[in-house]
Amino acid sequence: MKIASIRTHYVRVPFDMGAPLKDMGGIKFPTMDHLLIELRTEDGLVGWGEGFGHNAIPATKAALECFVAPWFIGKDAGAINALHREAAQAFHILGRNGPVVYALSGVDIALWDIAAKRAGVPLHRLLGGARRDHLAAYASLLRYGDPQTVARICKKCVEEGYRAIKLHEIDVAAVLAAREAVGPEIAIANDVNCPWSVAEAIEQERALRPAALAWLEEPVFPPEDHKGLAHVRARGSTRIAAGENAAGLHDFRDMFERGAIDIAQPSVTKIGGVTEMLKIIALAEAHSVELLPHCAYFGPGNLASIHIAASLAKDTMLERLYAAFAESPYGKSMDAHEGRIAVPQGPGLGIEPDMALVEKFRWGDPADIT
Repeated sequence: MKIASIRTHYVRVPFDMGAPLKDMGGIKFPTMDHLLIELRTEDGLVGWGEGFGHNAIPATKAALECFVAPWFIGKDAGAINALHREAAQAFHILGRNGPVVYALSGVDIALWDIAAKRAGVPLHRLLGGARRDHLAAYASLLRYGDPQTVARICKKCVEEGYRAIKLHEIDVAAVLAAREAVGPEIAIANDVNCPWSVAEAIEQERALRPAALAWLEEPVFPPEDHKGLAHVRARGSTRIAAGENAAGLHDFRDMFERGAIDIAQPSVTKIGGVTEMLKIIALAEAHSVELLPHCAYFGPGNLASIHIAASLAKDTMLERLYAAFAESPYGKSMDAHEGRIAVPQGPGLGIEPDMALVEKFRWGDPADIT
């Protein structure tokens, strides 16, 4: 069961989100990019992982190929918990967040894929079993900026069967336009991606109250200002969500202990993979904090998130970026139908990539580490 090789595939897939997008900080979306990680064992099993993501992929790929993947070669693929701890400690001096952890996340997902395949069961069976075979999905839009465009896209989401929508708008008018467009029965959340000081966030939460948001996500910069986030939560009436930028279990512990959030949003491709997610799920339950996985990707990280969400004791929604692909290496397997996504039932992650399409959309050459 030793790890024999790790191969990276940088894939850039054209997509459509219904209207031109505004840049979100330093992130641009000319294509929807994936970093697929193909891990092989000496006895021939193949596991797939995914490391975050988007504009950061070249950095994640470099970290993986230069030192993360070589560290894993020859290690026991079945010793997932031990490898997770040992790798985190081995690379801690290079950063406890960012590309190094994103690379570790992808390897961890691939190891869980292999473990479930070796057992001949879907991943959710190794996580305690699935209580549901479909998940309610919310349409996660990106930033359009224009209120009329936001209203139009939100109406389209409802027509397609979604009962919940997440915006990424920092303009109050755009958020209020969404609410007016879909009426009071559709849940609307808003992820603002850390734009405001604590004082500004308190003011903006108050201005957004007429939209009756299901939650306000990451209103404070920097995201590690958990004390400031707790102050916003205490002064407002809107539920506060955060966690996609957290640096592992201890960041979440600090948020929980400070009473900073109502909803925890760990991201499996950013936080350390499935192994770290399981720790955070248990910690959130111990602190009576709702958990909604962050899921802004379309490869193995998305599949892992589906299995994780399906295994949770309480029903939860799954984030589904509202992007249409003419083609994708994973086909339509993660598409929402009438606002619901099917839980894969095949061994491991349950869906294998179409390698012809991986080749079609490949950016640069694959790298093999042995």
